[in-house]
Amino acid sequence: MFERVGAEESAALETLAWKVRNELAAAGLPVLASGVNPVLTGGAEVDIDDGADAAGGVFVAWQANPRLRACASRAFRLKQLDEPVLRHSSAVGAAMMEAMAQVLASAGFSVEDARDEYRPQQLRVLAGPSSGQQPVWQLRDDELTLPGWQDHPADGAD
Repeated sequence: MFERVGAEESAALETLAWKVRNELAAAGLPVLASGVNPVLTGGAEVDIDDGADAAGGVFVAWQANPRLRACASRAFRLKQLDEPVLRHSSAVGAAMMEAMAQVLASAGFSVEDARDEYRPQQLRVLAGPSSGQQPVWQLRDDELTLPGWQDHPADGAD
């Protein structure tokens, strides 16, 4: 019987996935919106497995552009295993996984290869940055405009 994690751990997984999505988006990567059919778009896909077992957690995959996926799928389906699109599609996936792993590690996340036959070329996010660490892209106090305060040109021009 499949058991799910408790409410507290489920909320922690949701928060971790949210932070991962934000960090990848801050790096300029397209991030698939939850609920959008991947046939329509490509980008980073962040998934939560809320199973109360060793296979649970937050996972990151790369979905190439739908056209590249369709070409690779067609070649595979037709057993055209020497088609360059299969090698290229695999190389794109590997490169994007490495890039996302480096982006997340730089931001303070702990990631590893999912090492799961059901999740080939995916990352497992083990932990996020320490609780006191703010994202480097977060708005700073000096970037906020205070109500009623107006910028005046430094050169004295009106």
